Amino acid sequence: MSETNNTGGPMAGVKIVDLTSVISGPGAMGILCDQGAEVIKVEPFRGDIMRSRGETPGFTPGFVSCNRGKKSIALDLKKPEAKEILWRLIDTADVLAQNFRPGVAERLGFSAAQALDRNPRLVYLSISGVGETGPYVNKRVYDPVVQALCGIAEIQADPNSGRPRMIRTLVADKTTAIYAAQAVTAALFSRAQTGKGQHVRLSMLDTMVSYIWPEGMAPYSVVGDEDKAKANTPHDMIFPTSDGYVTIGAVSDAEWRALCQAMNRPELIDDPRFATPGARNTNRQERMEVVEEALRTLSTRALLDVLEAADVPCAPVLTRRQMLEDAQVAANDLVGEIDQPGLGRIRQARAAARFDATPCATPRTAPALGEHSDPILEHLGFSRDDIAGLRAADVVR
Repeated sequence: MSETNNTGGPMAGVKIVDLTSVISGPGAMGILCDQGAEVIKVEPFRGDIMRSRGETPGFTPGFVSCNRGKKSIALDLKKPEAKEILWRLIDTADVLAQNFRPGVAERLGFSAAQALDRNPRLVYLSISGVGETGPYVNKRVYDPVVQALCGIAEIQADPNSGRPRMIRTLVADKTTAIYAAQAVTAALFSRAQTGKGQHVRLSMLDTMVSYIWPEGMAPYSVVGDEDKAKANTPHDMIFPTSDGYVTIGAVSDAEWRALCQAMNRPELIDDPRFATPGARNTNRQERMEVVEEALRTLSTRALLDVLEAADVPCAPVLTRRQMLEDAQVAANDLVGEIDQPGLGRIRQARAAARFDATPCATPRTAPALGEHSDPILEHLGFSRDDIAGLRAADVVR
């Protein structure tokens, strides 16, 4: 991978003003930037908070991953001159994204109504923690708060103690980023048909309730079956072997038979507790215990060889280091290296989606705070003397 300029991609020609910070908003706009959009990141003088969440102030791995390829301008939006600069950016933008706490954009003077009044073709994205109304609207929200509220911590609960557990990655933030990027592209598609922009609103809580629903909330989908729900919480599908861990998804009868043969437990095939998919589901706790005990004596590679030959879904549980060196990851050309000022040589994953007709640029570097302030202002029509005056007045950096 190299730090090539973003001259292509399916979003080429789309201009985005990105007022977001942390993960959900920057991640969403980062997806669109990877896909070719021009993203102008508007930051306060202190910078996005993620710039300081690491050992190298100004650049951290989390910041770089969500903001690579963007342009940065630093503005003090408390000053009228800075607000005028932002309005000039909004007037020519296709998308404005903000994830301020509810009410902040209005207090700053950049509400959706005001922005759409000036630029009716604008797609205005608002991302919030839990929504814009309701008893939690003023709550300060980070990813763990949403995990606690949406039910996913209960799904992850320890099967023995019942203690809820978080997913130890920012799943709410990053899932919201994906939903938000899709929502923006949907709104742009609508605009292509109607010529009109719109206000798109998305909360992390709404995202995660939708995210867990298909199987996580299945026991609660039928009103009146709530008492069965706890018993139907999905189990952890990780099993220890003699030299590591594996995951196995033996759902069909054929897959169950193959697993029993691999475990050297053929008598379990016709065991009434496990003979049918329904019986295996009803007796899954016993089934899990039997499988776990049998697999402890088998080596990972020997077990996987048998299961893969029988077309049973299975995989070793890789460490993050092992994932980087995995043959499939290499075959997908998924991870490469770039030189990031402030951090040195770093690894980055390419954009997940690949487009044959409009290929995306490879991952590029993330901007320093205010790195593009001058060229952005020049593009808006400010002279060099104007820019010097704005800097002297601490309007821009």
